[in-house]
Amino acid sequence: MTRVFVVNSGSSSIKYQLVDVESGEAVIGGLVERIGEPGGDARDHTEGMRLVLDRLGSAGGSGGAGGSDADSASGPDGTAAPAFVAVGHRVVHGGALFTEPTLITDEVVEQIERVSALAPLHNPANLAGIRAAREVMGDVPHVAVFDTAFHQSMPAAAYTYAIDRDVAQAHGVRRYGFHGTSHEFVAHRSAELLGRPFDELKLIVLHLGNGSSATAIDGGRSVDTSMGLTPLEGLVMGSRSGDLDPGVLLHLLRTGLEVDELDRLLNKRSGLLGLTGRSDMRDVVQAADDGDADARLALDVWAHRIRHYVGAYLAQLGGLDALVFTAGIGENSPIMRARALAGLQHLGLSVDADRNAMSWREPREISPDGAAVKVLVVPTNEELAIARAAAALAG
Repeated sequence: MTRVFVVNSGSSSIKYQLVDVESGEAVIGGLVERIGEPGGDARDHTEGMRLVLDRLGSAGGSGGAGGSDADSASGPDGTAAPAFVAVGHRVVHGGALFTEPTLITDEVVEQIERVSALAPLHNPANLAGIRAAREVMGDVPHVAVFDTAFHQSMPAAAYTYAIDRDVAQAHGVRRYGFHGTSHEFVAHRSAELLGRPFDELKLIVLHLGNGSSATAIDGGRSVDTSMGLTPLEGLVMGSRSGDLDPGVLLHLLRTGLEVDELDRLLNKRSGLLGLTGRSDMRDVVQAADDGDADARLALDVWAHRIRHYVGAYLAQLGGLDALVFTAGIGENSPIMRARALAGLQHLGLSVDADRNAMSWREPREISPDGAAVKVLVVPTNEELAIARAAAALAG
């Protein structure tokens, strides 16, 4: 077996999985949380990583190389870790520097730090995990896999904002896109399901969860995506606003809101939460069923925004082979899948009620027989995608 240890580090947490690349299964997984907080699991990320190694060892995973040529990893204090060939790190923002998974060196760490101004809520936390993991597990390769990398194939017309070019260049203002690891993984799985070459397909992938994004994929390349400079742009999300007239921000600033207040409003108090007081789609659907007018409006706004992007991307692609639902809502909510495509039959997009209601976890088609465009549900697995990329770079 070839195993990769996958790390998703937050500001006060470390999510981790030990992934068997061949089977695609998570051997062990878990969470270290409230790092640096009173009563938390660890004082800092380095201590958190050592705790992770202890957990992996106590779970019975330590030992030999698991079928690979690599040795078991261990920290400077001698703590043994389960055998893995590499450590794969999720990094949210790679700016324009990183277009593919990258072997982490001191120079790469510095480059990730330089683009952290574009993702101040995410990249510093990702870097904390990278530094801690390299300290504790320094004898295996570490690989950074960037949420933005897949979208670096977008043409300039898609990623350029129409503001003063000198200002844009000086501050790195352009569309970068996110969820790229998920969009690329799901697109490949869709090609397998359709029995078609990946680089011949025109796809729209809808990654719908608490954070949501849409991507147009043409011939295996991302050509447009709904998230922009930050993950705020685009679809309506759990607590994020999605598309907004920039004049709204100026208006609110002039009324006395501070920048930090505005940041919290758009990231933490908008989207479904702002419209209904609820951020979980299941709760919003239930409230709408119970007659809550705000919840009904929120579902209409959510679906309207999706149809807006689907129509735009279909026009840009000049045709469509398949539309793909993925992530928490996309994979698990037949009601919202049907809502998202309601009224798009004239574009060849519809769902078969019985197929749509099925709930198994395998990739599947939910469009009617003979539909002009296939509609698919394909579960995402970002950890497996990161593990595969890290294993490939580690050789």
